[in-house]
Amino acid sequence: MSIKILGIETSCDDSSMSVLEDGKILSNVIYSQKIHEKYGGVVPEWASRKHVEAIVPLFHETLERASSNLDQFNAIAVTQGPGLIGSLMVGIGFAKGLSLSTGLPLITVNHLEAHVISLLIDEPRPSFPFICLTVSGGHTQLLIVRGFNDMELIGSTIDDAAGEAFDKTGKLLGLPYPAGPHMDKLAAQGKPVFTFPISNLPEYNFSFSGIKTSVLYFLKKKLEEDPYFISKHLNDICASIQHSIIEMLLIKVKKLSDETGITQIGIAGGVSANSGLRNKLNELSVKLKWDVYYPQLQYCTDNAAMIAYVAYHKFLQKDFATADFEAKARFL
Repeated sequence: MSIKILGIETSCDDSSMSVLEDGKILSNVIYSQKIHEKYGGVVPEWASRKHVEAIVPLFHETLERASSNLDQFNAIAVTQGPGLIGSLMVGIGFAKGLSLSTGLPLITVNHLEAHVISLLIDEPRPSFPFICLTVSGGHTQLLIVRGFNDMELIGSTIDDAAGEAFDKTGKLLGLPYPAGPHMDKLAAQGKPVFTFPISNLPEYNFSFSGIKTSVLYFLKKKLEEDPYFISKHLNDICASIQHSIIEMLLIKVKKLSDETGITQIGIAGGVSANSGLRNKLNELSVKLKWDVYYPQLQYCTDNAAMIAYVAYHKFLQKDFATADFEAKARFL
């Protein structure tokens, strides 16, 4: 008997649903909310409202693209957290409604664990154990992954995430939100000629607040000297900021690989799409004899395919949720 699962993801500002059958993704539809661009960041109340508007059309489009009917499914999977509580509640409410009306079992998924497992959706994929660096707008984590249900958190950010550092420094430069992809393109045309701090906390934790402050005062000083400094040096400023953030990330990856001997390295989350990070990691892979893996670009940002894929393996273990589960803004 084939196993077909509907995945639902609404943890932040992207609404997504996916259909998976026997481990194969049949559809993965993502609706991105544009309204946050003019505010320079995600507005939680708007995010919740836009999820409500999108979720029913998203459901119909997802099933249509997968040539599927609801009566063909075996389970419904949904992100339980971490994320914006209002956004999570929209997806969870829809999942519970479907479950109640169809009798299908529910499967809850940890959003961050799903980002890690996105590395395993397609070939080539890392073998266990592997090191995973998860980098996104809201999270930065370093893990050792020994199995689908065996992940050890080694380090995480103590303040902002790497993606936030890109977005907030990009905002200082006048780049549109989200600034990370724009900064990546500009950095490719520049050189890291300006020096910004590279924090290196003890053990494996990260800190990105320092670079934000440094960029702020650097720009203030330079603009007092030349009001056109940013426009004259934008590519080099972006390259310099990106260089520092990437160095902070990969210092910890290299340290963990050296100490554990693990050479299977995966990068997941929205920032894993950053070309500068990928290029630097590829350089290290040659130098250090690492095997490096990335998700497909459609699985880097928040998406329901990774939710459905995790749920498929939980289904095989009969790991179902009771109907009274609640959204979790964070997992402690």
